[in-house]
Amino acid sequence: MFIQIHTDSQVDSSSETEARIENRVRERLGRFDERLTHVAIHVSDVNGPRGNGLRATLEARVNGLDPLAVTGDGATVDRAVMGATGKAARAIDHRLGKLADRAKSAPAG
Repeated sequence: MFIQIHTDSQVDSSSETEARIENRVRERLGRFDERLTHVAIHVSDVNGPRGNGLRATLEARVNGLDPLAVTGDGATVDRAVMGATGKAARAIDHRLGKLADRAKSAPAG
């Protein structure tokens, strides 16, 4: 699984922060490692100078499926990314579960 992390100019980002986020994303989505080819995370400041409001948009590419996009909001980069990662894990589980259900109910032929 290839992970890319992008931040806008309003978000403080360091290589240490990016490494920490990448490790957490790998922990959270690791069970899908064989199916995921690419994960892109975009973190942006939604409130500007008025306050703390960050949004992480996560796009996951799963083999054989359309790309999946989710968002997570938080006061810190970590919270926003972890919110998006949790939503992505649930969405991937749901999609793969649907595929498994279809395969079970398909007539043998």
